Amino acid sequence: MENVSKINTNLILLGIVEMEHLRYLYATLAILIYIATMMLSTMIVYIVWSEESLHEPMYIFIGNLVVNVMFGNSAVLPKMVTDLFFGLSTISLPGCLIQSFCYQSFGSLELFTFTAMAYDRYLAVCYPLRYPTLMTNGRALQIVFAIFVFVFLSIGVTVVLAARLSMCGVNINNVYCETMSLLRLACGDTTINDIFGTIWTMTVVIGCILVVIYCYIRTFLVCLKISAEAYQKAIHTLVTHIATFFTFMATSLFVIFRYRLGSGSLSTIAHVAISITVSAASVRLVKQLSKEVTSIFNSRRRKTKIINDKKSSIIKKSREIFPPSRQFPVLLEDSAFGTGGKKRDEEGRR
Repeated sequence: MENVSKINTNLILLGIVEMEHLRYLYATLAILIYIATMMLSTMIVYIVWSEESLHEPMYIFIGNLVVNVMFGNSAVLPKMVTDLFFGLSTISLPGCLIQSFCYQSFGSLELFTFTAMAYDRYLAVCYPLRYPTLMTNGRALQIVFAIFVFVFLSIGVTVVLAARLSMCGVNINNVYCETMSLLRLACGDTTINDIFGTIWTMTVVIGCILVVIYCYIRTFLVCLKISAEAYQKAIHTLVTHIATFFTFMATSLFVIFRYRLGSGSLSTIAHVAISITVSAASVRLVKQLSKEVTSIFNSRRRKTKIINDKKSSIIKKSREIFPPSRQFPVLLEDSAFGTGGKKRDEEGRR
């Protein structure tokens, strides 16, 4: 097979070619998904950023989650929309590597952030008295920073290993690039890539899933022992997190293992359907998170309004009982700042 990596650096996205007959419909669908995701995500980030009562570790992780969704969708959907509208279906090899890095980083960042959220809820429910010291805002930001550093370094190694290979094909059976797509086009030995990718993926995925399952089981068992009102509130938050996590994992695992099914197991149409499903799932994920954040935000605002109203009514009643003109007249006369105090000072000087 001829080495084409130095002859032609443009790769063909067969998924875009497959969508040509209904390209305007797919482009419109992609635009709607992208706009909906960006608007909901921006709203969540704005609420978490501007509302001081939401400056807590859980909402720091939720904010990081939706920022990652914006990052991942921006790596794929704008390029796909442009290709569909202008009838393009190619991508350069450097562009393919950059897109692979961004999209795979997005998936890994989401997985680690979900794991951090599960651990945060575990500490909040199982260790409520120690939680303010165990998980502070500063520690949550440190966890987020560590996640970004680890993911960017590990995905960077994966992309560098793919970039060193010589390509003997140009057809990518997908609508976007990822390193597994490039490995299928490689001429040389891909053993190192396969070993590193398999070990890293299995270790991270299995490790994170086990941590999440352990944290949520322990949290659920503790919720059974608390009061009915606290139980309902904790279970609602727990179910929301579990639903969003497994929605993400169901689509992600399918994407991860689809290339393990064999070269002829999935058609290009199946890859297109999977990609659209993943994008739609990200909208559902952000929608669930937005409902949770807005409901908690509105609940806290109502509580704050009730407290302020009670304070105002107490102050009003106190003023009715003790009008300003009748409050403490003796103290004013006898104080050092009153007229009685001034007279005594003058008599003392005489």
